[in-house]
Amino acid sequence: MKRSRINDTLAQADEMIRSYGFTLPPFAYWSPDEFKARKTEARALIDARCGWDITDYGAGRFDAMGLFLFTLRNGLLSDLKRGGGMCYAEKLLISRQDQLSPMHTHIIKAEDIINRGGATLVVELFGSDDAGNFAGDLGGTVWCDGIRRDFAPGEKLHLAPGESVTLRPGDWHAFWGEGGDVLVGEVSTVNDDETDNIFRERIGRFATVEEDTDPVHLLVSDYETWLR
Repeated sequence: MKRSRINDTLAQADEMIRSYGFTLPPFAYWSPDEFKARKTEARALIDARCGWDITDYGAGRFDAMGLFLFTLRNGLLSDLKRGGGMCYAEKLLISRQDQLSPMHTHIIKAEDIINRGGATLVVELFGSDDAGNFAGDLGGTVWCDGIRRDFAPGEKLHLAPGESVTLRPGDWHAFWGEGGDVLVGEVSTVNDDETDNIFRERIGRFATVEEDTDPVHLLVSDYETWLR
């Protein structure tokens, strides 16, 4: 993705988030230079990969297949493994109309996907085999706002604003906005986007950035190179 497109997407996302009465934390608005100057005090944010995240999954078709995310907080895998401490994460996502977040699952992370406002969020579901692999002929069980729901393979949930689904490791899912754009909340166990996203297709998790202009804000995928 071109950096200029990323900058525009950040601005549009911030405007949409504010329109629903939500304000991002102060570090969201640091410039790259301010982030560099404060990287020592911001080490926990950097290590947890909190912040802006925009992806086209390396396919170069952001409008058709892509996602905006902002990681608000993220715990430690070490805490999760020992069963105490900061074992949780929280994100905001924007799923644009008909913009696919492609079929994937997680090995570790359980998550609530919540329609925080906007249009309808469609979540397509498949089960997994005993090894956790995608199984196109298997369904499974999820929980929608605390109510058990068995799903058939390929069944689509239509979540209106305020509705949610709880997904556990091995629940294969894809999602997109239907009828308009959707502000999505994600509350989960500790999030590891570098290793814990298993896609059905051979795609990447992060975008390759073409630096046609300077960044307004850093993405989490920029931290390694810009804050080294």
